[in-house]
Amino acid sequence: MAQGGPPGENPFEGLPFLGDLARMLASQGPLSWDAGRQFALQVATGGAPEANPDPVERIRLEELSRVAELRVADATGLPVSATGSPITFIPVTRGEWARRTLDAYRPYLEHLASSLSLAATAGDDDATSDPTAQLLGGIFTMIGPMILGMQSGAMVGHLATRSLGQYDLPLPRGTSDQLMVVSPNVEAFGEEWSLPAEDLRLWICLSELTTHAVVTLPHVRARLVGLVEEYVSGFRVEPGGLESTLGEVDPTDPAALQRALSDPAALLGAIQSSQQRAMLPRLEALVDVIVGYVDHIVDTVGTTLIGSYGMLTEALHRRRTEATSSDRFVEHLFGLELGRAQYERGTAFVEGVVRRAGSEGLARLWRSERELPTPAEVDAPGLWLARIDLEP
Repeated sequence: MAQGGPPGENPFEGLPFLGDLARMLASQGPLSWDAGRQFALQVATGGAPEANPDPVERIRLEELSRVAELRVADATGLPVSATGSPITFIPVTRGEWARRTLDAYRPYLEHLASSLSLAATAGDDDATSDPTAQLLGGIFTMIGPMILGMQSGAMVGHLATRSLGQYDLPLPRGTSDQLMVVSPNVEAFGEEWSLPAEDLRLWICLSELTTHAVVTLPHVRARLVGLVEEYVSGFRVEPGGLESTLGEVDPTDPAALQRALSDPAALLGAIQSSQQRAMLPRLEALVDVIVGYVDHIVDTVGTTLIGSYGMLTEALHRRRTEATSSDRFVEHLFGLELGRAQYERGTAFVEGVVRRAGSEGLARLWRSERELPTPAEVDAPGLWLARIDLEP
């Protein structure tokens, strides 16, 4: 019987208009990308038109990137390019960054959406057989993709308002050697801290190139993508989470809706599971070492290349620690906690390796999957060196 079917089925069969609406929503899959793109652009731009970046900006970035690429390749011993083609830095608007980033994060977000959909369905086993409850359950199941699309777009749009480059989060983005720099954010940050514009651009090139060199290594990319996908697939759904979150929102108040969508609880009642807590140390270990290594290389190169390096580093480190809860939301969503403690942990590991085995020992860090450190080894670099047959 229709009333006895799962709440995920179309509860509006036989009602022409609502039936068509239900089929349209269901055809979107686990996440509405149309809603995501619209929200991403709206939040990134504030609804205002954006001027294209000055062509001169691209020329300056190309000149600086040539210098940075040679220095990073020499300091890391890694192939800076993922494809063998020249690295290209492109200045972009916030809206363009948001569009490209939403596309790049699509695999992670689809894993999340599919996981939430399955978890919600599994949680319906004990649902009441009351027809009204089943009807409401069906409605929320079908609007879930729209809500998740809106929230994903809002999340990426917010990131676009503060990201300087492509790798504020060290997440792989395919194998393209085209790297983005968000021109209006770089300009605003430089003016806020009275930083020399050319020095700031060069620092960004060094950081972006080093991160790109590491996360596009095939074995690093495979491990990092696998861990993030495992994490986002592990959320469990709190029964009634979406209804309770959105039920108190005034639909005529856009600000209230945006606040609700910036709350992780609005992700269909998604909460961290024991499975996620168990695997999180492996993800944290890899990410902490990546950011610590990138900082080490940028310090090594930047101190001899950038006249205002000390002032730049102070400003950029302050920027990290002053991130708001909205900035941190995407980190929590993907399991990437990037506060001061995580950077300090990664830095301590790298310094410990260099102190015991020099730069030659550190060079083995990215040689193969075997050399990637375990959580215990990140906190005890000597254990890592012993395991890879380099005695301290």
